[in-house]
Amino acid sequence: MGAIFGIVSKKPCLSDVFFGTDYHSHLGTRRGGMAAYDKELGLQRKIHNIQNAPFRTKFENIFEEMKGNTVIGCISDYDPQPLMIRSRLGTFAMCVVGNINNYEELISNYLVDRGGHFSVATGNRINTVELVASLISQKDNFVDGIKFAHDVIDGTASIVILKEGGNVIAARDKMGRLPIQLGKDENGFCLSFESYAFEKMDYEKYRELGPGEIVEITPDEVITLSEPRDEMKMCAFLWSYYGYPTTCYEGINVETMRYRNGEIMAKKDAEQFPDLKLDYVSGVPDSGTPHAIGYANQSKVAFARPYIKYTPTWARSFMPNSQVDRNRIAKMKQIPVHDLINGKDLLFVDDSIVRGTQLRETVDFLYEHGAKSVHIRSACPPIMYGCKYLNFSRATSDMELITRRTIVELEGEEGLNYLEEYADSNTERGKKMREAICKKMHFSTLEFQSLDGLMEAIGIDKCKLCTYCWNGKEK
Repeated sequence: MGAIFGIVSKKPCLSDVFFGTDYHSHLGTRRGGMAAYDKELGLQRKIHNIQNAPFRTKFENIFEEMKGNTVIGCISDYDPQPLMIRSRLGTFAMCVVGNINNYEELISNYLVDRGGHFSVATGNRINTVELVASLISQKDNFVDGIKFAHDVIDGTASIVILKEGGNVIAARDKMGRLPIQLGKDENGFCLSFESYAFEKMDYEKYRELGPGEIVEITPDEVITLSEPRDEMKMCAFLWSYYGYPTTCYEGINVETMRYRNGEIMAKKDAEQFPDLKLDYVSGVPDSGTPHAIGYANQSKVAFARPYIKYTPTWARSFMPNSQVDRNRIAKMKQIPVHDLINGKDLLFVDDSIVRGTQLRETVDFLYEHGAKSVHIRSACPPIMYGCKYLNFSRATSDMELITRRTIVELEGEEGLNYLEEYADSNTERGKKMREAICKKMHFSTLEFQSLDGLMEAIGIDKCKLCTYCWNGKEK
């Protein structure tokens, strides 16, 4: 995923940006970076690999290396950033969060074929930030350049530019799939992916940028350079999975949305599984937990934690590059509470089911410790499409998704013509897919939240939400 945080202030703000960026560590696993502007030192930048150590430990010496009243920070899943760029528009530092699908087309059509060139990393890959900066530099100013980049990029690109001189240009991606939120204090302004990050630094919520909106931020004001676009398609996974519980997007708190989501699932289960007997409801930690609390509150079944994640040394199971290593670490983190497992009928709510590998191992782990039955609920609808716009549920092939694999096993490639039916638990195809997944994954029962149920839990107009990974609809 990736995330950005930045401050434009009348006073030194490196410390606040250090902590604000660190608060976004749940959104990226590979690179962390900071850039600052100081009148004496000019633009400065540091980037570190954070795959095997938290952001804060890699940047703990930053206060001896950088200073400035304007600072931006970035957490990245892939490319090292921010980059320092010198172009016809001047010298600046820049971050980009999102995903570009037409990468090779852009390089060929607009850059290399016109005589441009890039440095490349292993695998002949060009840094996304350098690519976007080159697109912006095709035009005579930042605003026209950002609009041009937004128009030609197939995908998502939120852009933050720290100009030499200290002002910051921030541009939310053209469809508003990702947030850029602004905070304000007596000395200046802050921009952030997560709202709680600047609230912890005593910034008050100022406003959120609209889709495609471009602003210039100074210590004294936020100047709109380009008005928001009319259409928004914000990623619904921000509420169900990615977002930190204490944050709000479009005025909707993540934690309370997850409670509502669980309540809606419990109401549906009461109709669909009237004879279901349970000892405990639990969440697959951590993001499944609030959905499970909502489910437990509505169903009146006790909430419990039959196993606890051991996180002091392995805070994030997805850090290793190898899927085998990730699965191994996920299993090693699970510490059972035998009294809450042995002989018990358990229902677990997971935030989503993508490939299913770790969930299968979790269920087997519960049976190994004496569970009588294990029922699984997904807080999201069945994922039928790999995400085109962000990094969640992205795969080498859509066939890595457990839904697609199961459908093909049931009726071959022909089944892929009926994805909408398979997503619906009320159809024969939908029932067969769920039964087949239960059999291969050792679930006692399985159900997914419906798309309508998820939209109800979020509570904003569904036309403003991106649901591509569930129904394949881009607009």
